[in-house]
Amino acid sequence: FPKYAQLIDPVPPSLKEAKASLNPGESLISIYIGRDQSFVWAVPYEGQVMFTTVSLGKKEIDTMVARIRSTLEPNAKRLGEIPQFDLETAYALFKAFFEPVRQAWKNAKSLLVVPHGALSYLPLSLLPTEQIKLPADKDVWFENYKRVPWLVRSHAVTVLPSVSTLILLRAMPQAARAQLPFVGFGDPYFNEQQALAAAQPEKELQTASFKQPGDYVLRGLSIQRVQTDQLDSAQIEVLPRLSETAEEIRSIALAMNADPNKDVYTGAQANEQQVKTMDLSRYKVLAFATHGLAPGDLDGLLQPALALSSPRVAGIDGDGFLTMEEIFGLWLIADWVVLSACNTGTGREQGAEALSGLCRAFFYAGAQALLITNWRVETNSAKALTTNLFKRQAQNPVLTRAEALRQSKLFLIDAAGHVDPESGKMLFSYAHPIFWAAFSLVGS
Repeated sequence: FPKYAQLIDPVPPSLKEAKASLNPGESLISIYIGRDQSFVWAVPYEGQVMFTTVSLGKKEIDTMVARIRSTLEPNAKRLGEIPQFDLETAYALFKAFFEPVRQAWKNAKSLLVVPHGALSYLPLSLLPTEQIKLPADKDVWFENYKRVPWLVRSHAVTVLPSVSTLILLRAMPQAARAQLPFVGFGDPYFNEQQALAAAQPEKELQTASFKQPGDYVLRGLSIQRVQTDQLDSAQIEVLPRLSETAEEIRSIALAMNADPNKDVYTGAQANEQQVKTMDLSRYKVLAFATHGLAPGDLDGLLQPALALSSPRVAGIDGDGFLTMEEIFGLWLIADWVVLSACNTGTGREQGAEALSGLCRAFFYAGAQALLITNWRVETNSAKALTTNLFKRQAQNPVLTRAEALRQSKLFLIDAAGHVDPESGKMLFSYAHPIFWAAFSLVGS
């Protein structure tokens, strides 16, 4: 299986091969973080390849990225607890890694970035391209962030595990095309109590993202912050339900002109057997709105996996996990695989390795690109972004994946924001990167 070997143990390509894999309007940026210094290659579709050294090593980069991510994963329960984004440190990263090779990418519309080390944990589209200090917000939280010259303002950004991954994906035959627009799996039931609660309509009132003005509720599981002896030894039943993801999956289905009654599997139907026995090669877009897990997150889990409904609830055989090994065995012809709500781009090393494993598996199965989340996302903004993204692609089939994601992020940044349904007053803007920057495109 030569494609499998290329994915798990890639041979470094030459600059000529890397350049030949690019499309018009693209530039490739490859970064390597060393102990004492770092290195950047910038390869444009047309023009001179550029190379530079950066006087920042692993320790400095780790500290800078941790500082930025602390403003994106604040454990906030109220909007007022969300800290100001660290614009100064973010710009310092841009100045160090992008500014010296600007000539090789400034005229491109799309940047294909191979990050390394801690930079793999940070969506680079949130880097400011100019130094800026913002005054305090006056009436609406976070509205001042609309003024920031984010990299996403000028360029679409795609993440690649390696340069060889791009070459492999671009070389895959594209003759076969999936016939159906979408299939999605969300809101699995991880235990019988969740299934019983779902049967009570009044319980669904708790899925609202904002119960009171100023409340801030995250979706997904942050295992690294709730690590306990009980969690380490628990099975799938310990996972919290993600009830709000059912509506997101249905919204994407409608945006893709799919049938929510036929192409959306939620609750007990969002199970391992359903995924493994379906003909998934018929679908252009696959979405999994559930927890993404790294090895060791749950007792006996030895490889990255997506958590689906408990076999006890679904009445099926299996363990409830769609593991990396099982994903390798799927057959896809998919433009997108969406991993929503599962914190698949988490900043810890184990989580990053899990993401890399899931990406390799889906690429081998036949996916062209993955849409992943880098931290726990807020429900309303996540739903708005993903729905807008696929609506744009459905309306304009020639729009690239990277550009569709860029436009959807700008839509969220520049939109009116969250409006209180009772007073009609805008409470806050989605311009803070905690709302729009979590989603990253990985692949081609």
